[in-house]
Amino acid sequence: MRVLICDDHVVFAESLAHLLRRQGTEVVAATYHPDQALAVLRGQPVDVCLLDVMFETVSVLDRLPEIRRAAPRCHVVLLSGRVDGQVLAASQAAGVQGVADKRLPAAEILRILDRVHAGERVVRAAATASPAIYGTPPGFARRMAAFLTPRERQVLGALVRGQDTTRLARELGIAGTTARCHIQSVLTKLGAHSRLEAATTAVRFGMVNPETGRWLLPADVP
Repeated sequence: MRVLICDDHVVFAESLAHLLRRQGTEVVAATYHPDQALAVLRGQPVDVCLLDVMFETVSVLDRLPEIRRAAPRCHVVLLSGRVDGQVLAASQAAGVQGVADKRLPAAEILRILDRVHAGERVVRAAATASPAIYGTPPGFARRMAAFLTPRERQVLGALVRGQDTTRLARELGIAGTTARCHIQSVLTKLGAHSRLEAATTAVRFGMVNPETGRWLLPADVP
């Protein structure tokens, strides 16, 4: 399966690409804008295109017909922070084969790619996600941040930068076992199933700078 990823959250796109490659999937490219994805689709064979719905304040829904024309045999899976009627209607009109909530665990997103590649049409929302995520992401981020200690915020920043346990421990001057305990605590408090999920959550809700790993919320967040 040849996969193209298009998402303006660089850490999400690159992390998912890395995970797919580790599983033996050929990642044709990780792109960050629909124009880049179109250039790839017109020039290379792609089996599945994983496409974010929102690029900053601009929706990709109006460009779905153009994307489908560029590669008629390519299956498209839309990732959306909110699987609503507008997204579903646009995807159906354009013949999109998959729609998935962006807050699903990474392993579930990978399963959706496999199912779509096998010919299924999949619509998957995150039914267990908190309703607060839909309306007020900044408030949700603050509520999550309230449960993280200063050290855990450092650990989360390191996860966003893609550091493994050994490098994280060395940078923070702590033992590997201590680093693993901090990582597990971060995953538990964020309700994340993996380091990738914790990192993408932190970036998606503006908690951590994806380039530097720096904590972005005010210092007085409890």
